[in-house]
Amino acid sequence: MNARLETGDAAPDFSLQDATGRSVTLSGLRGQKVIVYFYPKAATPGCTTQACDFRDSLDSLHAAGYTVLGISPDPVAKLEKFTQDEGLTFPLLSDEDHAVAESYGAWGEKKNYGRVTEELIRSTVVVDENGAVELAQYNVKATGHVARLRQKLGA
Repeated sequence: MNARLETGDAAPDFSLQDATGRSVTLSGLRGQKVIVYFYPKAATPGCTTQACDFRDSLDSLHAAGYTVLGISPDPVAKLEKFTQDEGLTFPLLSDEDHAVAESYGAWGEKKNYGRVTEELIRSTVVVDENGAVELAQYNVKATGHVARLRQKLGA
């Protein structure tokens, strides 16, 4: 399992394509607070719930100074469809080789019905304006996660 990030760590920079094929880098958002959330698979029940919760909370998160980025191992074409189908208004980024998820500690062993697999671990990392980790949460539950996060961030 990859090392998990902790408060004060430097957030690993990345450059990934969004649902429109545009490149997004974390360093390009320096000066902004960024919520980077990792989710396993677009258009599945839990991931749809979480994405729609972020969409519905985006105004209050923006008002509190936060930018939201969703990252999954899905290809760009699937992210484009998911964005359109759910009316998502924030970038979803494609990490097909899961290198970014690994660098954030969001890729590792999971046990499901006695079977051990290597896959994405639903996680959220909040990065401050200077690129340092403000908050890192791993193995989060999709339902209610955004509300709990907003409360913790005062957003």
